[in-house]
Amino acid sequence: MKEEHTITRGMVMLLATAAGLIVANLYYAQPLVGPISRATGLDPGAAGVIVTLTQIGYCLGLLFIVPLGDLLENRKLIVTLLLATALSLVAAASTSSALLFLAAAFAIGLTAVAAQVLVPIAAHMSSPERRGQTVGTVMSGLLLGIMLARPVSSLVADALGWHAIFVISAVLTALLALVLSKRLPLRQPHGTMRYGELLRSMWHLLATTPILRRRAAYQACTFGAFSLFWTTTPLILSSPKFGLSQTGIAIFALVGVAGAIASPIAGRRADQGKSRSTTAMALAAAMLAFAVPLLVTGSRELELGLLVAAAVVLDMGVSANLVVGQRAIFTLGAEVRSRLNGLYIAIFFLGGALGSSLGAWMFSNYGWQGVMLTGLLFPAAAFILYLTEFTEQRAIA
Repeated sequence: MKEEHTITRGMVMLLATAAGLIVANLYYAQPLVGPISRATGLDPGAAGVIVTLTQIGYCLGLLFIVPLGDLLENRKLIVTLLLATALSLVAAASTSSALLFLAAAFAIGLTAVAAQVLVPIAAHMSSPERRGQTVGTVMSGLLLGIMLARPVSSLVADALGWHAIFVISAVLTALLALVLSKRLPLRQPHGTMRYGELLRSMWHLLATTPILRRRAAYQACTFGAFSLFWTTTPLILSSPKFGLSQTGIAIFALVGVAGAIASPIAGRRADQGKSRSTTAMALAAAMLAFAVPLLVTGSRELELGLLVAAAVVLDMGVSANLVVGQRAIFTLGAEVRSRLNGLYIAIFFLGGALGSSLGAWMFSNYGWQGVMLTGLLFPAAAFILYLTEFTEQRAIA
């Protein structure tokens, strides 16, 4: 389909807001697994499966639903997914059955991939010279959703109970579906593939697209570090070392949101042909976020301040690297953007899952120093891979 390059600032902000609201649904349950497990009768030892099922649903949606953006009319696909998300949130809020809640958590993850159908639309509607900046702004909204979801969920649950966040989000998601049904332009891809052929083509794209593999590897490492950090930081902040309350931890998470400002800046630099240097700065920022707290010790106030700075710097590195990667893969052709985006996000979410599980295990067995060292290894591995760009003839900018 011919790209129309007519996106307005208002539409960019709408897409950014929508992406953030949608993806936040993946994270609302994470700080609430305790009260949810008690209310539904779920065994405390199995409470972590709530988060796991949501993530599994999201990854399956990335691989089996997002590619439909290259086949089906995009606006209808997005609105349908949002309505399904709203129904799933209502189910999660209203059930007292552990089995039904787990099914709802899986469905929330599966249908929240509407956010990743939206992002390629921003690329479709943008001119090539502004595509990075536009995608960066939309992705900053998505990252804000990820970063704000946990503290907002905790604060709402403290005030109104854990059901309230799911009810509020269900209403917002349904309203968002209505707004997007009126505001989004029609986009009917001209693909002629059947669904089975579409899915098989994804493995061909992965095998024949070096830039996708490289950018996904960079982001898998940085998102792994991000997930490790935010999985374990509440544990150390609530420990006797810092003694923060849940509200204090929520405020800490809110401060980290400042890192999302890097997304549009990174996109603008990529539009100017500075993708390689921006990648280097993003990976260096991620390494610095772990190296400084690992090496510098002192008073409680100093170490807490270093952790706050680390949160902001890490979030800046992760968001900048994400946007540069997406801009790179979105230059490869409008007809494959949804599939490329689905693969890209799915791969780096696997890195995030690895980081989360390693972080909890390292904290339990080796303490905070072990967590920081493990976190440092993730972006360090990406940086070593990045250095090979200079030794390959087909270096990827």
